[in-house]
Amino acid sequence: MIALGQVDDLVTLVRRAARTWPDRVAWIFDETSARLTFADVDRESDRLALALGDLGVKRGDRVAVMMRNEPAFPLLWLALAKLAAVLVPVNINYRELDGCHVLRQSGARFAVAAPEFVELLEEIAPATTLERVLTVDELASSVPEGAPTFMATGELPVNIQYTSGTTGAPKGCVLPHRYWLTLVRGLVTEFPKISARDTILTAQPFHYIDPQWNVALGLAAGAPLVVLDRFHPSTFWSKVRQYEVTWFYCLGLMPVLLLRQPESPKDGDHNVRAISASAIPRDLHAALEKRWGVPWYEAFGMTETGGDLRVSEMDHDELVGTGCVGTPTRDREAMIVDEAGHPVPRGETGELVLRGIGMMHGYHDDPEATARAFRGGWFHTGDLASMDDRGRVFYVGRTKDMIRRSGENISADEVERALLHHPAVRLAAVIAEPDELRGEEVRAFVVLNEAATPDELAEFCATKLAYFKVPRYWTVTESLPLTPSERVAKGELASWNLPRYDRVSAQWE
Repeated sequence: MIALGQVDDLVTLVRRAARTWPDRVAWIFDETSARLTFADVDRESDRLALALGDLGVKRGDRVAVMMRNEPAFPLLWLALAKLAAVLVPVNINYRELDGCHVLRQSGARFAVAAPEFVELLEEIAPATTLERVLTVDELASSVPEGAPTFMATGELPVNIQYTSGTTGAPKGCVLPHRYWLTLVRGLVTEFPKISARDTILTAQPFHYIDPQWNVALGLAAGAPLVVLDRFHPSTFWSKVRQYEVTWFYCLGLMPVLLLRQPESPKDGDHNVRAISASAIPRDLHAALEKRWGVPWYEAFGMTETGGDLRVSEMDHDELVGTGCVGTPTRDREAMIVDEAGHPVPRGETGELVLRGIGMMHGYHDDPEATARAFRGGWFHTGDLASMDDRGRVFYVGRTKDMIRRSGENISADEVERALLHHPAVRLAAVIAEPDELRGEEVRAFVVLNEAATPDELAEFCATKLAYFKVPRYWTVTESLPLTPSERVAKGELASWNLPRYDRVSAQWE
């Protein structure tokens, strides 16, 4: 068997898995009960690669894929890798404008879609670079004989992965093969040391990045991957028990939504040995561990950079609830800098910057944004953080998620965490509201479990936070707009034309 450290591309990775564990189940798709072995994955991705090549897909072509969580999506990803072509995942919730942006900006020539999305893609095709829209059934109807022959290299692009777009239009991250191998090697050789003894699970849509690296992780470790149709808080843990999952990753609002589910005598009945998560609510971290009797480990990564920071087993107990996102992985360096890009003293807050191998090449067709992101030779994350004397990084908030009220800096994340302590609050998002007198005011959007007035919530906040951090404006809504990564799309909130309560005038506007 080729050592994982010698593998630098997805093509070699899937061939290696097929030779090493040919008859072992690689993928289980919960919604349809579809199961594929590692040999199946290699063989079926070969078939799709031949069919795509026969239709004219060639080296460097961008191919958009728009479909739900079904085997064809990851098979197409691997098939395109075998052709030296590039996957452009398209969010299944996109419509005319956002769909046009991704297709046109990426320069995709072909699109492969589930039947339900074909009409949309054909309608917007004239405004894009698309030449043809296909279904998987069309691809599978005529497959030439033979096998694709291609020698991959680690720096060859294999994805243009669009960011969630919490602010501004999504940008396309050009991700090479080495990006994926660097990420999954860390998960196999460092914590959580995924191996063939594990069963892993993903519950996010395949157009987002996490299910893709979960696929690569399973191929690297020989571990079966369970794929849910999407994240369902009410049934998530029953699926974990059903498939005897030993490890999974979650992020965004997922931990909060899981904790909001009714407690069950079966909460401790599972095989999970560890959970990795990003943005674990620090005030709920201990409660999450107590509820399911398993440690939750914070991790930090971005679409642009892959896996960057992780809390280790050695540090876990000390760091529960501290907001620490860990120390750099073997392939990363981290630094905290001021606005001029100079390092700040340990313990002080600044912007987290990163560098190392296996990161994106840049933003597709956007050299200016790429240069800004990598200025000074470091990738600027846009996240505020501090670093202690042991090199551990503590998350503070987004640089664009700070509210400046009468000269005071207010972290939106801090106010959101305070609100989540109230039993009536299910979800919360806080943004800046322009104000002539104070520069900015604090506005809260809340989704409630039970009745509560803005004044009641404000009074509660005042017991948790300084007076100037208590939101002045309040909007109660039935839901919040989410990105594919289960984070609130705050860029949309400012334009929401919903009633708001002004705590100062005690009136709804």
